[in-house]
Amino acid sequence: KLPLLPLRDVIVFPHMMMPLFVGREKSINALEEAMNKKIDIVLAAQKEAKTNNPESADIYEIGTIANVMQLLKLPDGTVRVLVEGQSRAKITSFHSENDFFRVDYEELEDVVDDGLEVKVLAKTVKEQFSNYAKLNRKIPAEILNGLQINESAKSISDVVASNLTAK
Repeated sequence: KLPLLPLRDVIVFPHMMMPLFVGREKSINALEEAMNKKIDIVLAAQKEAKTNNPESADIYEIGTIANVMQLLKLPDGTVRVLVEGQSRAKITSFHSENDFFRVDYEELEDVVDDGLEVKVLAKTVKEQFSNYAKLNRKIPAEILNGLQINESAKSISDVVASNLTAK
């Protein structure tokens, strides 16, 4: 069982670091539990961002197991947290506790297909992302250099997804 942090309008992928601003008391309690016990947390998107007190039916069952890297309490009562996605997970059951949700989960393995069609698509993604990065200018050169040497479609998709969602 791990604590659950329901997310509004954002998805954190495996191998992606992302700062989040959290204001709901239950969410802050889940983060503090993860930090205090030095355990991971499950991040899962809400089906409707406007839902303030989500129940299990309001949360998607596929999420990401993440490590809470840093937690900073802000003067207005909210929390800024830095998380790093570790792996994908399927939530198998919810346990509503007084102060936050806990979930049972099963870790999902990545499906890797490096057939010819996937290699061609990966090459196209690398080219398009390079064009995007040249126009955007916010993506560090190290990211582009690393992308060019990656051949695995999985590695390419991780790099592209984490840089497009973080910007």
